[in-house]
Amino acid sequence: MLGALIIVFREVIEAGLIVGIVLAVTRGVPRRGSYVAVGVAAGVLGACLLAVFAGELSNALEGVGQEVFNASVLIVATVMLGWHNIWMARHGREMAAELRGVGQEVAKGGKDLTALAIVVAVAVLREGSEVVLFLYGVAASGKETVGSMLAGGAGGLALGAGLSALMFYGLVKIPAKALFGVTTGLITFLAAGMAAQSVVYLQQAGLVNAWSRTVWNTSAILPDDSIVGRMLHVLFGYVDRPSGMQLAVYLVALIGIFLATRAAAPKPLQPRPTQA
Repeated sequence: MLGALIIVFREVIEAGLIVGIVLAVTRGVPRRGSYVAVGVAAGVLGACLLAVFAGELSNALEGVGQEVFNASVLIVATVMLGWHNIWMARHGREMAAELRGVGQEVAKGGKDLTALAIVVAVAVLREGSEVVLFLYGVAASGKETVGSMLAGGAGGLALGAGLSALMFYGLVKIPAKALFGVTTGLITFLAAGMAAQSVVYLQQAGLVNAWSRTVWNTSAILPDDSIVGRMLHVLFGYVDRPSGMQLAVYLVALIGIFLATRAAAPKPLQPRPTQA
């Protein structure tokens, strides 16, 4: 539930900021709300179609190398989660500036309102598509039921939409840097946990045999199928009996995504020295 909630919350917040920027820039433009609504609906519909396609593919491959399929989903989700953090760190400001530019052109009459709907639809589709892929990764990790994922997704959607609305109307002020910093950290741990879980499936399929010895056993103190254990597994990738390969992959993914995200973030501009 927590994994689905965090992922959906983050994506909804990003989509909410996009919609908020467009609405703020085009304030006073007649019918701009209708076009933005159409764009949001089109993006959500596209994401739903992707979910149906992914579900059909999963059903078609069920029982045919299921461990390999699950491991592949987790590996792809790990790469996408890491790339998402890196891309947003590098291009988040540029994307916001481009959206403002489109909104200003529409407000000035330089572009038709259809451009507004297209921009919003593409943005929402991108975020929705990432949600679909990431939730398949959460499902493949084997620690969350469909019911808990739906509950977590609904909670993330409600929290994200509510917070986006409050921020848009100025009722709450949360620095975007702090908000995305926390969620970026959580997603980094989620991705590392998924990478480690993919090793379990590959070991079960007999494709990975190196470093298979258990590093520690804390099942008597904190089993990973307990309530607290499940929470720690989803949030930080905790496993009560990890193999050496699981631990190695977890650390490599965690450190790699962290360093890459940090390196991709634009450096603050240094003030020029004043001439005497």
